[in-house]
Amino acid sequence: MRVVFLSPSYPPEMVQYTRGLAEVGATVYGVGDTHRSALPPEVRAHLHDYLQVPRIMDEDDVIARVSAWLRGREVDNVLANWEPLVILAARLRERFGIPGMSADTVRGFRDKQLMKERVRAAGLRVPRSRRVRNEREMRAAAEEIGFPLILKPIAGAGSADTYRVRDARELDETIPKMRGIPEASCEEYVEGEEFTFDTVSIGGVPAYENIAAYLPKPIEMRSIEWISPVIITVRDMAQPRFAAGIELGRNVLKALGMGDGFTHMEWFLTPKGEAVFGEIGCRPGGACLVDQMNYTGDIDLFREWARAACWRRFEAPTARKYNTGIVFKRALGRGRITRIEGLGAWLRDAGRWCVEERLLRPGTHRRDWKQTLLSDGHVMVRHPDWDEAHRLSFAAATGIKMYAE
Repeated sequence: MRVVFLSPSYPPEMVQYTRGLAEVGATVYGVGDTHRSALPPEVRAHLHDYLQVPRIMDEDDVIARVSAWLRGREVDNVLANWEPLVILAARLRERFGIPGMSADTVRGFRDKQLMKERVRAAGLRVPRSRRVRNEREMRAAAEEIGFPLILKPIAGAGSADTYRVRDARELDETIPKMRGIPEASCEEYVEGEEFTFDTVSIGGVPAYENIAAYLPKPIEMRSIEWISPVIITVRDMAQPRFAAGIELGRNVLKALGMGDGFTHMEWFLTPKGEAVFGEIGCRPGGACLVDQMNYTGDIDLFREWARAACWRRFEAPTARKYNTGIVFKRALGRGRITRIEGLGAWLRDAGRWCVEERLLRPGTHRRDWKQTLLSDGHVMVRHPDWDEAHRLSFAAATGIKMYAE
């Protein structure tokens, strides 16, 4: 199996997917704009060859360069697990006549308005929404949909540049923030809890499924600085309250024509128990979510994704052993981190249930919390009992404090 893998070293978690491909027997041809000499040794060890391109986001240029580079050689698949590159991967598959999801199919996972239209056409519950390109269209959509509403980029990832708008005054304040975004989605704000539905799918059928709870909702995680975002994978997915969300997720995969690989969907559970579609990507969830899923079942999904993408098989056990919580911390203040309080006490409390502690150390510049959910590092804990996993996660959220100046 000869595989072209786009951007094998960036974002950093792509290193693990490159490893996974090599470990399931793929011959990996990497393509990226990272200089060959700057590739991490653990990436170079798993690459058969590598093409450096000037700009990995310049789709037409990349297609021309890859076509010239591979002239006289055959490849069996082109893959990407970074959101901005999934359409490029599909276009390359079409260029080489490789079976797989077409560029049009992949656009249904990338363009948030097209996505909702296709899901709605399948008879599934989605928020009311409109595509907007300028202030006039934003105001017209707000008038039609009503407050509260959400404004977010059509092709965004995560919750970047996403705003909750509660009234006309907030709309006036938000419109200037959207002026650098060529297309946006204006949509109904859905009250309720927010969860993920993650899969590794083969032919659109999940071979592996996961649910994780956002505590609080991502829109709040990304808009209130003092919050320590918490995400917890759910051990017991057979709970009746999740049945509608799982059914919704499986039907969304059918509606959008999913093929092989990771999907990451977000959905809402309303106070009345209704499951409402949020959005979906044909790629893995970010912010260490795949690591959480690995800890949940003691498996290696980096490798199993590669096995599914290359050989259409999934061999890891799917039994879920733990609820796994990740807590992202944000330092108070600006500049360099000066101290961390409460970590030692929390580590003693968590004991063997703490599986990762990766907080930035004093002397390190704090990160821009608006640009990355990773914030200033994280702790991760797992436990077979939901209440204990939840307690330990929120003990870290409230008890560990980082300071910067």
